[in-house]
Amino acid sequence: MRTTTAGGRAHVTVPSPVGPLTIVAQDATITGLYMDAQRHAPAPGSFGLPADVADEPFASAAAQLRAYFDGELTEFDLPLSPAGTEFQRRVWAGLRAIPYGQTVTYGELARRLGSPAASRAVGLANGKNPIAIVVPCHRVIGSDGSLTGYGGGLDRKRFLLALERGARGVA
Repeated sequence: MRTTTAGGRAHVTVPSPVGPLTIVAQDATITGLYMDAQRHAPAPGSFGLPADVADEPFASAAAQLRAYFDGELTEFDLPLSPAGTEFQRRVWAGLRAIPYGQTVTYGELARRLGSPAASRAVGLANGKNPIAIVVPCHRVIGSDGSLTGYGGGLDRKRFLLALERGARGVA
């Protein structure tokens, strides 16, 4: 693997069925995965230097994303280091515990985290998830079962949920 500068921060952009995905890493650990026009994404200048997709952890992330979109991968195994508050990191860990193809409500996720009155705070933390898809914030829905808020847009959320439910011909 080549080493990078800019504090060890580097990025690559890979194609996907939901548009280009920018993978950001620092010191061989993924710190971000952003869709184009994603809400709450940092400025592209903070992504560090361009890297080679053949370098780790980018090669593993790209391969696992391809397998996920091909319906062959249901759980990611990548080195992750999302930056956030302790509460945000707890929420993001809770997101990773939601099984592939399943959804939970914001309230249910708050209960699972031991903070049943914190559904709004869970929603805010969910919206600031810096590692989209791999940390599956798309699996959280409204209390009435509706698809509410998604940093990548509701069309992408709908696509990802349909993909995980095995729907073919999702667009």
